[in-house]
Amino acid sequence: MGTFDIFDAVASQRAAGRAFCVATVVRTAEVTSAKAGAKAVVTAEGEILGHLGGACVKRAVREAGLAALAEGAPRVIRVKPSERVVALRDEDGAEVYRSGCPSGGTVDLLIEPYVLPPVLCLFGDTPISRALAVHAGLAGYRVALAEGAHGEAALRFDGVEIGALGLTGRDFVVVASQGVQDLACLRAALESPARRVSMVASRRKAEALCAKLRQAGMAEEALARLKSPAGLDIGAVDPSEIALSVLAEIVSWRNADRAEAEVAGRDRA
Repeated sequence: MGTFDIFDAVASQRAAGRAFCVATVVRTAEVTSAKAGAKAVVTAEGEILGHLGGACVKRAVREAGLAALAEGAPRVIRVKPSERVVALRDEDGAEVYRSGCPSGGTVDLLIEPYVLPPVLCLFGDTPISRALAVHAGLAGYRVALAEGAHGEAALRFDGVEIGALGLTGRDFVVVASQGVQDLACLRAALESPARRVSMVASRRKAEALCAKLRQAGMAEEALARLKSPAGLDIGAVDPSEIALSVLAEIVSWRNADRAEAEVAGRDRA
């Protein structure tokens, strides 16, 4: 069996397009199994690749790693004997996890998430969708386009079937179909897990389409997620300018979501 290499594990996760965390032991006190400098990868499924110590440390690292991935922010945790724990956060800011291991040692770890950029899923093969795909790619988003649609895309989907993309609440969907399967595209967008959905259309057209979806049984909660017309009001005229206004709105949403997550993290602390 070959020697485990943390950097090979990191490279493998990145090559596969997976989100993960790197956990590093930064300090130990008294008797511990792992020593300072030890590293491991925590996968999005909670698997730990590498050696960090006993079961108590692994349990804490798994929990903290999944939380770091959810928030997209690093954290420092401290695993120490239960009898020494007086608060869930020490004075230096480290999050505290109780350990029942008989060794009685304390381990400080840095948890660093590698979170994939959000997906921007685009419906439509139009001048606006093509321009938006270019702008979004330059901004670091993973663009998803339908098979056959023009433009560079990290991901492709078939027709309006976007389930295989694995979208989450961090991702964005824009309907820029402009007269081609508008209702089917909007339905797929609003049925996706994406928190933010927008449509390049007039308010009147969007309301008419939503009325049809409402009559077909779509819940008001889903319909309320739609923002139309898409984009910030910057006086955009041509497709490139409209695409820029749409991306600017998405960037604004993304930053607001980050700020919200940071506040929630501080409140939990």
